[in-house]
Amino acid sequence: MILKKATILIVDDDPDVLTAVKLLLKKEVHEVITEKNPENLHALLQRNAIDLVLLDMNYNSAINTGNEGIYWLRKIKEWKPTACVVMITAYGDIDIAVRSLKEGANDFIVKPWHNEKLIDTIKDLLDKREGPKNTVAALKGKAGTTSILGESDVMLDIFHKVKKIAPTDANILLLGENGTGKDLMAKAIHEQSLRAKFPFIKVDVGALTDTLFESELFGHKKGAFTDAREDRQGRFEEAQGGTLFLDEIGNISLQQQAKLLTVLQNRQVTRLGTNKAADIDIRLICATNLPLHELANETRFRKDLIYRINTVEITMPPLRKRKEDIAVLAHHFANLYADKYMKPAVDFDSAALQKLIAYAYPGNVRELQYAIERAVIMADEPIIKAEDLLFSILESHPDVSIDQDNVPLSAMEKNAILRVIEKHSGNITKAAKELGLTRTALYRRLSKYDI
Repeated sequence: MILKKATILIVDDDPDVLTAVKLLLKKEVHEVITEKNPENLHALLQRNAIDLVLLDMNYNSAINTGNEGIYWLRKIKEWKPTACVVMITAYGDIDIAVRSLKEGANDFIVKPWHNEKLIDTIKDLLDKREGPKNTVAALKGKAGTTSILGESDVMLDIFHKVKKIAPTDANILLLGENGTGKDLMAKAIHEQSLRAKFPFIKVDVGALTDTLFESELFGHKKGAFTDAREDRQGRFEEAQGGTLFLDEIGNISLQQQAKLLTVLQNRQVTRLGTNKAADIDIRLICATNLPLHELANETRFRKDLIYRINTVEITMPPLRKRKEDIAVLAHHFANLYADKYMKPAVDFDSAALQKLIAYAYPGNVRELQYAIERAVIMADEPIIKAEDLLFSILESHPDVSIDQDNVPLSAMEKNAILRVIEKHSGNITKAAKELGLTRTALYRRLSKYDI
């Protein structure tokens, strides 16, 4: 988070401390709120989108032990689990301050503090809340459009892998369910590669017929077929020097696979309607929502092509397998849509965060994004509550077993899908159209019924 956008709450019963910190921070942050009485904390957290709390360890009471700060720290974490909290302590209370870290505090500062150190501590904590520095998001290219966030171990492993392979020319296969961010990852890899100054071209190959496949990827000469009214460069040539991203690679036919393999082996394309081959220099990234073991079935996909496109594979995990990232992503989307719709900064109460973390996200990050967008639009207050969060009824969790009462209906749906796919010789686009589904919805049902 940019420091200038932050709202800081300072809670201390010493008015001199409140004045000193407010004077120090008011030119550095968006807003500074001061409070002498910690009993007002709950109301302040509800009314304001607080980014960080500076909390004193000691308050005037009959027994001044420092435990008052621990008590109010626990309350803050109960009311707002994601809040950043920095404890303010005297030198003699360092042992209690260390204990506060175990209780959920993010850091502590010792009176009298160094002003620069205090500002750096606040800035580092807010940056960490927004996303770890050693992620693709922190290493985005000059275009500045890529943003991949995550603090979970699985995502940090992916970020580490990307940092190693992005500067190479290795072909990459991205695996994972719909909505996990495969297209965003492809763009991030391109922006971290040595080809970042050259084009990034994306093609949804799963939607292309045989004729369109060749024309779209390899180009054509005027008159090559009925609608070829002029010469056209194919996507391979458009991506010259850069990266070609072939999405839904697992859904192309065996005939299309053979043509693609020839181009990749020869590093040349020949436009439809001509015999003249053109050299190509591209980095290839492919993506599919099919598991690799299904892709390796030779009746469905050529193994020699898999080896050609899969120098390195990256599996994007479903959101339900990276729950540690949900709060980070939710805050990111909330800030994004608050800016987009010109609303004040928004935050989540503890019940809303619990609801977000508990949900299974069959639509993955994309579903979370749309849920947060709706909540930001509809929320009447700067705090999003659990009742503001609605999830899509269009999604059904792939891991949820079918209710016994619905088995006959489910069997009928599976049989209908099998019949229509067979009728159209495996053409997913045509089958989806006849069934009245989007291709994404049909793919989800194929996965659900293990077709």
